[in-house]
Amino acid sequence: MMDKEFMLYFHVPFCAQKCHYCDFLSFPQTEEVRERYVSALLQELRERRGERKGRIVTSMFIGGGTPSLLSPAQIADILREAYAGFDVSPDAEITMECNPGTATESTLAGYREAGVNRLSLGLQSAKNEELRLLGRIHDYATFLETYHQARQAGFSNVNVDLMNALPGQTERSWKETLETVLSLKPAPEHLSVYSLILEEHTPFFEWNRQGKFTGALRIPSEELDRQMYAYTGQRLRRAGFGQYEISNYARPGYECRHNYGYWTRREYLGLGLGAASLIAEKRYSNETDLDRYLQNPLAGRQEQVLSRREQMEEFVFLGLRTCKGVSGEEFQKTFGRRLEELYGQVMKKNVSDGLLISDETGIRLTARGMDLSNYVSAQFLLEE
Repeated sequence: MMDKEFMLYFHVPFCAQKCHYCDFLSFPQTEEVRERYVSALLQELRERRGERKGRIVTSMFIGGGTPSLLSPAQIADILREAYAGFDVSPDAEITMECNPGTATESTLAGYREAGVNRLSLGLQSAKNEELRLLGRIHDYATFLETYHQARQAGFSNVNVDLMNALPGQTERSWKETLETVLSLKPAPEHLSVYSLILEEHTPFFEWNRQGKFTGALRIPSEELDRQMYAYTGQRLRRAGFGQYEISNYARPGYECRHNYGYWTRREYLGLGLGAASLIAEKRYSNETDLDRYLQNPLAGRQEQVLSRREQMEEFVFLGLRTCKGVSGEEFQKTFGRRLEELYGQVMKKNVSDGLLISDETGIRLTARGMDLSNYVSAQFLLEE
């Protein structure tokens, strides 16, 4: 079954306003442009649906941007076209991202009726001053209203996105955000917790370059960031969440099937502006210019053929993000080589440094290794 599983991703590049930390392909737009975009997305979906015949779609993800700026009817049109063109599993996980302040009780019920069965709410922080700094359009009260409306609409699988290591954030304020979210009734089934990264071409990056993040707005040190990360894992374990990836925690049975597919190199088709795909040994990326995409959603697609070396590196990099780690059996089955044959010295060094566990099943990061995951992963680059 696993070899036949396939995933669909739909990118909705619209947002009410751009957040100060965000470098995603997203921007504000009019209702008329959003309508034209959905038409182009449906056209692309119809044309691309023959690319992986015989595969079973086990998850779909509508991301952005802010997909909840689309109407329930538009989301229903997208999902209806997906069901018409692909063999979709009856128990497929269908996730949609939603930002507080962009949905109502009525629209949330409409998304549920359209077929969305998993909702991902972008909270980021329970502190209103932090939300204002981030450039979010909502406050905590707005999130709380949206959260309860989602429950009333029938969503029983809800993720909440959080960010730490924010400018001016302290260990105490982060703990308070975590406690506030854990006190929700009912509690979320899933939490995604990311540390702030200062991405180029964002206001945060520029403000930091100008020296504005000082004093009370100082960005937490690397050491404090690690303390927040360690505390998060400990507190969420006590609350009944299991960590299954560097930044993701879930109650038993609620791990995100779609994101886990990315980390295990499951094939997927990405549709929409700038969307990426992985099919066999090829990665694809769609047109990133909105006007050109609206004129012809099938044009401008870029193709990258991954070498065997690149495929092996990806397999290891992505696998190390998960708590299960990299399966030695799957690696050998996929590439015909043993992990020890290619990475013996690197594995031995990182085990000795307390960053890696190596056993008969494969390799995985220790708790300290997860803190230094980028450092560890970089050592698994293969020489050309």
